[in-house]
Amino acid sequence: MTNFNENDPKPLGELKLQTVPMPKDTNSTGDIFGGWLMSQMDIAGAIAASQIAKGRVATVAIESMSFMIPVKVGSIVSCYTNTKAIGNSSIQIGIEVWMQFPAETEQQKVTEGVFVFVALDNRGKTRSIPK
Repeated sequence: MTNFNENDPKPLGELKLQTVPMPKDTNSTGDIFGGWLMSQMDIAGAIAASQIAKGRVATVAIESMSFMIPVKVGSIVSCYTNTKAIGNSSIQIGIEVWMQFPAETEQQKVTEGVFVFVALDNRGKTRSIPK
């Protein structure tokens, strides 16, 4: 999913969420929980999908996900999204997570995945996505 250039790798997509993990988000070895990262990705994906759907969406699947490196407390975590596909009521969003230590300028790719969202009406029923 990355715009990969060995000399200068860059995230693919648009920045949708940026946060800093705290000590409460870590396991016993000081690495950030994978579940915490997944929740940040879900939030970023939902922001992107709701903008496309012009309203409420719900996560219905995570099609793939792979972790590359651990995240440490205090790093800046950035979630980038790109639209993979738009169906009648569903949206596939590719999500990449990159981290950067505050004193450094280089970002490192942490994980990537494809999340699927469905558009919902105000009763929680599936609805069509506006064209």
